[in-house]
Amino acid sequence: MKITGTHINYYFHCKRHLWFYSQNIQMEHTSNLVAIGKFISENTYEREKHELHFEEDDFEYIIDFFDKRRNIIHEIKKTDKMEEVHKWQVKFYIYRLKNLGFQNIKGIIDYPKLRKTIQVELTQQDEKEIEKAIEEIKKIISNVKPPKVINEPFCKKCSYYELCYV
Repeated sequence: MKITGTHINYYFHCKRHLWFYSQNIQMEHTSNLVAIGKFISENTYEREKHELHFEEDDFEYIIDFFDKRRNIIHEIKKTDKMEEVHKWQVKFYIYRLKNLGFQNIKGIIDYPKLRKTIQVELTQQDEKEIEKAIEEIKKIISNVKPPKVINEPFCKKCSYYELCYV
């Protein structure tokens, strides 16, 4: 299985969610919130090239759009409630592109509904954290059982809620 930006997102959000997703137990299609987010992503910055797809040995990632003039990755999100998680996803994209030979890559998280943007840069410490996360993701997705329920307030709106609590 290839590690994607979605894996990184779920790793920093909920390791149980990550495990379900990696086992092809995908509930996102049942969520109106996910559908709204997808709609916003697909219909924002329509003139820009959407979803640049990169694949390499153990990695695959889809970047919402890349401003090649300024070397900026854009990730489009509906809400900033999980801003820290979004930052790690963008840092992962910067990290992977850097490993492919791209230089001076920056990232921006666009929250069009909020009319807000967040600048994202990758530090050496971030690179170490991403490398650690990749190793832990491999361990989590190879486990036979999912990690324990984290029982956070955001769980109530999660598309996997019923798998965890029913």
